[in-house]
Amino acid sequence: MAAASSSTAARDERAASALVSMPPVAAEAPRVLVLGSMPGTASLRAQRYYAHPRNLFWPMMALHLGIDARQPYEDRMQALCARGVALWDVLACCRRRGSLDGAIARDSEVPNDIPGLLQRHPGIRAILLNGGRTVAMFRRHLADECTRLRPALRLHALPSTSPANQSIPLPERERAWSVIADYVDASTAATPSPRS
Repeated sequence: MAAASSSTAARDERAASALVSMPPVAAEAPRVLVLGSMPGTASLRAQRYYAHPRNLFWPMMALHLGIDARQPYEDRMQALCARGVALWDVLACCRRRGSLDGAIARDSEVPNDIPGLLQRHPGIRAILLNGGRTVAMFRRHLADECTRLRPALRLHALPSTSPANQSIPLPERERAWSVIADYVDASTAATPSPRS
């Protein structure tokens, strides 16, 4: 019986889709970097960060940064960059069945060059990690190098904005995400750069 179940697991692993993340979005001088794990299916299909209509990321940005979540995506990204926020993901590529982080095959995880991004943008003072799986992946692949490179870098583990995260009440998630306001500058205008 054990051989059959390990054979099924191996077949499921091979059937998982190979995914490639999107490029970072950052203006000239970001002060905070928000990292997800790997974009979900809706985001990868649209090639837009946090594209699932029930993901709370854009409502959080509306609440804490005053960015209208109903604006066109390009306008939201420009407003985010103008406030000094950069976006990317921990993983550059992986295999996953569906959209859930828990379905990512751990042996397939390849991290993005977050240390390189930090070197190109020395003004980044903090990284906000969107969800527990993101935290675990960041610790596994990037934490040592990032903190060695930037000892004063602040790391904030935040509750996931994913619609799959129902374990933490909304008011608690809103309070946790309020930390982003500590790092933004609403008076600076900038244009997002698709690659950084």
